[in-house]
Amino acid sequence: MTTDQIILFTLFGAVFGLLLWGKFRYDIVAFTALMLGVVLGVVPSADAFSGFGHPATLVVALVLVVSAGLVRSGAVFLITRTLVDASRSLGAHITLMGAIGGVLSAFMNNVAALALLMPVDMQTARKAGRSPGLSLMPLSFATILGGMVTLIGTPPNIIIATIREDALGEPFRMFDFAPVGGLAAIAGLAFVALIGWRLIPARADAEGPTEALSEYIAELTIPEGSKHAGKRVGELYEDAEKADVAIIGLIRDGQRRYGRARNALLQEGDALVLEATPDALDEFRAALGLSVADAKREKQLNAAGEGVEIIEVVVTDQSRLIGRTAQSVGLSWRQSTVLMGISRGGKRITKQIRKTSIRAGDILLLLVPRDTGHDVTQWLGCLPLAERGLAVTADEKVWLAIGLFAGAVAAASVGLLYLPIALGLVVVAYVLSKIVPLSELYTHIEWPVVVLLGSMIPLGAALEKSGGTELIAGWLVTMTDGLPAWAVLTVLMIVTMSLSDVLNNTATTIVAAPVGIQMAQTLGVSPDPFLMAVAVAASSAFLTPIGHKNNTLILGPGGYQFGDYWRIGLPLEVIVIAVSIPAILVFWPL
Repeated sequence: MTTDQIILFTLFGAVFGLLLWGKFRYDIVAFTALMLGVVLGVVPSADAFSGFGHPATLVVALVLVVSAGLVRSGAVFLITRTLVDASRSLGAHITLMGAIGGVLSAFMNNVAALALLMPVDMQTARKAGRSPGLSLMPLSFATILGGMVTLIGTPPNIIIATIREDALGEPFRMFDFAPVGGLAAIAGLAFVALIGWRLIPARADAEGPTEALSEYIAELTIPEGSKHAGKRVGELYEDAEKADVAIIGLIRDGQRRYGRARNALLQEGDALVLEATPDALDEFRAALGLSVADAKREKQLNAAGEGVEIIEVVVTDQSRLIGRTAQSVGLSWRQSTVLMGISRGGKRITKQIRKTSIRAGDILLLLVPRDTGHDVTQWLGCLPLAERGLAVTADEKVWLAIGLFAGAVAAASVGLLYLPIALGLVVVAYVLSKIVPLSELYTHIEWPVVVLLGSMIPLGAALEKSGGTELIAGWLVTMTDGLPAWAVLTVLMIVTMSLSDVLNNTATTIVAAPVGIQMAQTLGVSPDPFLMAVAVAASSAFLTPIGHKNNTLILGPGGYQFGDYWRIGLPLEVIVIAVSIPAILVFWPL
């Protein structure tokens, strides 16, 4: 290996290692690696920021804005409101929601598609009297599968199309992914709807309609002058049981008392640590005259005259709360909001609520000034767990939004307009028609993803120029020497899937796609089947909650554990490979 190859392999190894560790956000890791690449001389200074103007980066950003426009116009909610019915059987509901999710994610960002449908699915579960955990994982997998069908459905497809353009002079078009991705998606959806959901573990704490969702660890304080001061904690157990609340601890002077402190004498200012649903928590608070953890802030909010309300939100991996506490982000003084409770997949939280570091997938119970829930949710970078209807423009713009988007897709599909230009025109039209307010234009772009792409593309190009991808391809070709073409493609898919299950699929694609091209050149065959294999495999992250953002989003609301994903995900990945390999050889022959 050359010196440049050693440096680049070391940088990529460090990037993958840090992404697996998860201590630092992926965009910071990628940008740091890019800067080190420039300093060490393996990335030319002139090319350092070329990734930020790369078509793949621009298309990803534009798709996010267009997705926001379809949401705000009410187009998506119109579909779900018309088709979803809580009276359907679970299998029929999963089939319908999976189909809607798959179609939507083919034409909009699949994370956005899940964000739209998750509250609808959860509300349907509540009305049907079952746990949302039975349907959220199938919905997540369906939106991931649907993204495989078109060029704009998922970032890996966009990246592979532009890599093909750089290598072969022409990109994949809008529906070039449909024959292979579509068959894989249909087979995957059929498995998830008919068999997959039955493999979700049934837990004692997930039998009811919302238990897995709404059990919070929360705190209520003993206010000044309370009649309960001087009582033992155990004396409140009867009232707690009537309200269906579990008293699990006591905090005094910022310190958690040992165990449940059953015999401890209560003092003014003590905080009871409770486990309860939002309704039960409020009932217990009212019955005993207790205060929320931040009683001073609650008093100020009520004094303002507008009143307060309780909302539930799920923390995304883009939230400003990730790795921080409610106290450190200034939730109370910046947004006049009180964190009442945290739900974390059934796990107990031992620290004080306001001093607990928040993780992606957590569900937060927030006390907010009335009618500000939407603003607080957006500021936090979370998703609401309530019925939709927030920030939706007038219904008369529904068909305008759909028409503009459909026209752009058609123009790009027939080659009339270059895809980034077509999407750019849609964004301009959405802004001019006020479907997307100018003030919110840039808030819908996932800047960490943009930085990740902008940083990894120059590094990937440097690895290719240094001969690094040729080296990796040579190893894989040697390993599969003598095997038939379908076996070589299978090995490439398994390696790519394995990386995508634990790493960001964007980073996986940037490395795997050039390797696929190099393998094809080494074997003297067309690179297209190898690129298609990488496209499908990079999007097939079903084994873990960290492989895809959608899997992370459902972790808390579904009450899942880390090991639940492979139960459905492993057979699903096997099915995707089994369907994709023959389809690739038929539609993209060697």
